[in-house]
Amino acid sequence: MFTLRPMTGIYLLCGDRILMLHRHGSKVVDGLWVASAGGHFEENEMKHPAACVLRELREELNLAPEQLRGLAMRYVTLRRVGEEIRQNYYFFAELAEEVLLTSNEGELRWVLLNEVMALEMPFSARLMMEHYLTTGRFTTALYAGVTDDHMMHFAEMKEKG
Repeated sequence: MFTLRPMTGIYLLCGDRILMLHRHGSKVVDGLWVASAGGHFEENEMKHPAACVLRELREELNLAPEQLRGLAMRYVTLRRVGEEIRQNYYFFAELAEEVLLTSNEGELRWVLLNEVMALEMPFSARLMMEHYLTTGRFTTALYAGVTDDHMMHFAEMKEKG
């Protein structure tokens, strides 16, 4: 039987820079560069990824939704790790104004978009970010991604009437 691990992450943008977190002390992604903030769903958030990501944003960066512009869920990815299926809900938003940010989860760093792929990231996050940089950042679409051994297969999730 499989278990599910639903998680959210939010990438904050400011011009041509993206805020990345070098996470410390995580059971899943320790010592890797990940989204600005994120984490696991709480029981009451299972049907509401935005509620989860906004809670994580408050807890980890002390940011409120009013400090963001254009918050949108842009990717839903699935990856099997043994008997666990990892579900990631990735959000992107612009920081409305520059504020000094600190995180209780690790080291924050603003990285130029054209340099972000040089960072060591988790498998799914790396493949999602590669797609975002080449395709996703130029659209407003929601994408689904499913991994195999070497890559992630993306499809735009279009609304059907």
